[in-house]
Amino acid sequence: MKRRMRLWGLALRSRARRDAGMTTSEYAVGTLAACAFAAILYKVVTSGGVVSALTQLITRALDVQF
Repeated sequence: MKRRMRLWGLALRSRARRDAGMTTSEYAVGTLAACAFAAILYKVVTSGGVVSALTQLITRALDVQF
């Protein structure tokens, strides 16, 4: 029984070790997706409506009387 458990543990560890992280192609796809998301987010945040809303929000926050 102990031998079977030990062999099972070794097999499980070797399988986990083979797929321990992302490969180069996965990094490339992940980086490309992150860059695309950043570009879209930049376009949204720098649009006129969002800039105006953020400016009003900051102005109201700074004009608060304590």
